[in-house]
Amino acid sequence: MSKVTAKDVAERAGVSPSAVSRAFRGTGPITEDKRRAIFAAASDLGYISPVDRVLSAQATDTIAMVVSEMQNPFYPAAVDELTRLLPARGLKAIVHVVPAAEDADAIIRQVLDYRTEGVILTSSTMTSGLARACRKNGLPAVLLNRVQSDNRMMAVCCDNYSGAQRIAERFLDGGRQRIAFMGGRRDTSTHLERMRGFRDRLEDAGRGMELQFDGAFDYRKAFAAAREMLALRPLPDAVFCANDIMAIATLDAARIDGIRVPDDLAVIGFDDIPMAAWESYRLTTVRQPLRRMLGLAVDILVASDGTETEGDIRILAGKMMERDSG
Repeated sequence: MSKVTAKDVAERAGVSPSAVSRAFRGTGPITEDKRRAIFAAASDLGYISPVDRVLSAQATDTIAMVVSEMQNPFYPAAVDELTRLLPARGLKAIVHVVPAAEDADAIIRQVLDYRTEGVILTSSTMTSGLARACRKNGLPAVLLNRVQSDNRMMAVCCDNYSGAQRIAERFLDGGRQRIAFMGGRRDTSTHLERMRGFRDRLEDAGRGMELQFDGAFDYRKAFAAAREMLALRPLPDAVFCANDIMAIATLDAARIDGIRVPDDLAVIGFDDIPMAAWESYRLTTVRQPLRRMLGLAVDILVASDGTETEGDIRILAGKMMERDSG
């Protein structure tokens, strides 16, 4: 395949080659619409700016991680774990934080310009586009904590389906009668698999999810949803929140409303973020084996040479952390 040039990008974006140069250098006048069109064309074509090729040399023996949703403590914990894991393998970490959705093209360009040994993708907002761009450029990429329907995709995930089934079994074994589910973002595999596992196990027992709420994997939205749920009568006596940050929001709402946990309401989360073990929460949850997941992701990247390969999806079992909330 021939090398992609600035002229190719200019033709795709409908601009002049000099405009491409100005966009990548960050100098000279250029409208924001043209800049976005240039970055989008560069991403589609797999163009690497000569201006930033020096970054490739600086990124030798380096693994990149692309992170969004930094308000969810699971992802800062993943960054911390990766930076602890890599030095023993003679590797370094570069972290790219995904800003607002409209800057996605700039992040794709930034990731490709650094030209690391491989990329671990955690962003739910732009995973597919960035994975395709990495593949076009021969840059190995592994999805962490999510999967996609692509037979060439490489991913490492917790077994979300089975973990959610175990939560349903815990509620059933505890005699809970009015069982609710608080979901996250419906366009993510984590939400879909956790909801499906939970629902299927309840239905196997001749039961169902009595109520469903949308917490969007976000503390504020989950807190509002929990206040709505706790105002209902009869009150649900159990709720599975599809991640820990939503479960913690539910525990905070229950405390404010005088709802006793777990006597009146059992609450179980998923992930086992550090806050879950805090004495003020003592959250029962399913722990993702984060260190093992990251270790496997790095193994896959190191073993890959960036050529086209069949998909490689690793699914690891989670562990029920039995604490006080449910």
